[in-house]
Amino acid sequence: MDVDTRLLRYFAAVAEEGSLTGAAERLFVSQPALTKQIRRLEDDLGVRLFARSRSGMALTEAGRELASRVPALLDGWDEAVRATGRAAQVLRLGFLDAGAVGSVAEAVAGFRRTRPEWRVELRQFDWSEPSAGLARGEVDAAVVRLPFPGQERWTVRELFVEERGVLLPARHPLASSATVEFRELWDEPFVAAGAETGAWRAHWLAAEERHGHPVRVGAVTSRPDEWLGAVAGGCVALAPASVARFYSHPGVVFRPVRGVSPSRVGLARPRGPRREAALDELLEAVVRRLGRGTRGPSAR
Repeated sequence: MDVDTRLLRYFAAVAEEGSLTGAAERLFVSQPALTKQIRRLEDDLGVRLFARSRSGMALTEAGRELASRVPALLDGWDEAVRATGRAAQVLRLGFLDAGAVGSVAEAVAGFRRTRPEWRVELRQFDWSEPSAGLARGEVDAAVVRLPFPGQERWTVRELFVEERGVLLPARHPLASSATVEFRELWDEPFVAAGAETGAWRAHWLAAEERHGHPVRVGAVTSRPDEWLGAVAGGCVALAPASVARFYSHPGVVFRPVRGVSPSRVGLARPRGPRREAALDELLEAVVRRLGRGTRGPSAR
């Protein structure tokens, strides 16, 4: 019988978290979708893996047996994927948005000059996957925006700090302001990432900087074109300062905001003693190119 490794990753997350809610946030999937996948795995195996109750998800005897073996299985599969990449001399670097990845293309070009035998693939992910492919095992490393759910499981090196501002409809009363106070936006409908992204969604709604004022969500999106379209349609959205350089829409303006914390950009890679010299060289080139402190108004 063949089992999708994705199902095993879902099972391992629920087993470790002890709840569907925590596992769904860690995996960036909705709780109903996760429940469906766990049931699918149980159906495939013909056994119950969890005893469900109001207090959470407790492993059955069969579940404990599988949980004892799955981490080694997944580690072995991930290493097989990495080994395949090494054999093909391919490195995969994930990212979310052009502002975060910045001038990484120059770092890649420099790496290729010294390591012409290696191919570097840049893979962009939407905001439903804030780890930029790491959580799915699809990349060797990723340029990410911090914080993202589950980041403690990765080795993360902060690269730079970037101010956050707000995207407004061009017709909005605050669109003519030089700077907007965050409290002026509290009652506006905000564009949000999916609820399954947890802390990521909360950060981009500045949920902890509203002093208890409730968030009003006007649209849920995961891609830049949808994001800009929702703002043009009447919502507002917090955004890094670099958005003004890399994304544009005729019905949207960017304005600096006072009263919100900045966005931190980091470089994340899997933990573990095994290292690939070529990957180390590439990541050091990225750090040298992007790791330049704070990016404030001049980045706008």
